Amino acid sequence: MTELLGDTSLASISRSLRYDTTDLEAHYRDARERAEAVDPRLRAFVDEENRWERIDRALERVRSRFPDPESRPPLYGVPVGIKDVFRTADLPTRAGSDVPAEALSGAEAEAVSRLTDAGAVVLAKTVTAEFACFESGPTRNPHDPDHTPGGSSSGSAAAVAAGLCPLALGTQTIGSTNRPAAFCGIVGVKPSHDRIPIDGTIAVAPSIDHVGFFTQHVEGAELAAGVLYDDWRAGDDPPDLSRIGVLEGPYLEQAEDVGREHFEAHVERLEAAGYTTVRIDPFGEDIEEINERHEAIMSAEMAIGHDARFSEYGDRYADATAEFVHEGRETSVETLARARSGRSKLRERLHETFETHDLDVLVSPAAPGPAPEGLESTGDPIMNLPWTHSGLPSVTVPASRTDDGLPMALQCVSRFGRDEWLLSWCRSIEDALR
Repeated sequence: MTELLGDTSLASISRSLRYDTTDLEAHYRDARERAEAVDPRLRAFVDEENRWERIDRALERVRSRFPDPESRPPLYGVPVGIKDVFRTADLPTRAGSDVPAEALSGAEAEAVSRLTDAGAVVLAKTVTAEFACFESGPTRNPHDPDHTPGGSSSGSAAAVAAGLCPLALGTQTIGSTNRPAAFCGIVGVKPSHDRIPIDGTIAVAPSIDHVGFFTQHVEGAELAAGVLYDDWRAGDDPPDLSRIGVLEGPYLEQAEDVGREHFEAHVERLEAAGYTTVRIDPFGEDIEEINERHEAIMSAEMAIGHDARFSEYGDRYADATAEFVHEGRETSVETLARARSGRSKLRERLHETFETHDLDVLVSPAAPGPAPEGLESTGDPIMNLPWTHSGLPSVTVPASRTDDGLPMALQCVSRFGRDEWLLSWCRSIEDALR
């Protein structure tokens, strides 16, 4: 179903719009034509009346605010998708739920404001699983619409893969950015925890929630990072990528056979490109405890954050989400405190792994296997969980395809706070895997 796929290079589009190589109105005429042709099948966008009239007004504001190409900001005129757990100034937020929009309203999310301050135009709210959790939405995978695009940032990943927009925001509490990026064959970036503020989002679990984003190429991800991150250090160039840690042990055994086969092929390509690889198992049998600890934090913090809303609108929550809230209400204060403490200990252990083996990057499968068939589930986030739990930055880089044409990807991780270096190294990894 390749007609659902489309090329959208953020770096190229931003340059052409900023310097008028591409006419702004013509670009949005094409964007509208593409959306009207593709999205009825894909269902990446949240329905919106008068979308294009709103966008026309936004384009007029952008043109009048930044008339001079030499002084235009980096995302001038760039259309962006916004996962519908981010509050925006001009659109309601529903978080994929049946809860009234007024019960979810609030100030615009900081990440959205950073994009629009940089000249971006909100093209659409994108579909999310209910409250960024379990109940999947209607979005389909543009590589094969009989398969899930992943979740919970389903619409954002599918929209970027389909060429509806070159940049979209997501979130990640377990694997909601890295996994859908893998399933849709694009780049997905989860920064170090709190490197992009979560203010203005409908939170799941604030101590482990991350704001993430999607592009088709690492070059575009670096451009977006310069806008979205706190204190982005442009020009902080790392040493050449040299030593890569390759995950093994019980953690890797959580992947499917096809996932491990492709992972080994990806590692072979890195070795052929001249990188030194070191097999490591930083989790051992503790991986089950890490998984359980993360779920305890997630359910407890969700129960706390949704307490008043759930008390009033609990009958409008999907069964799986409601059950998760009830589970969280049963979590003791002591259990939550121990689980939160374990996060920092895991981060320290992983940093020791980097130091002991003199590693630049760790790599692992970005998902257990290819996108599952059907839309009932968004797939298993288990391969992403320890990196989210520890708060380390992780980037999904497309790497191969199955015999059925479904994408497979590599997950790349580095030390906490080393986001600039990681994205730079991922450009080298992208080249080696291409």
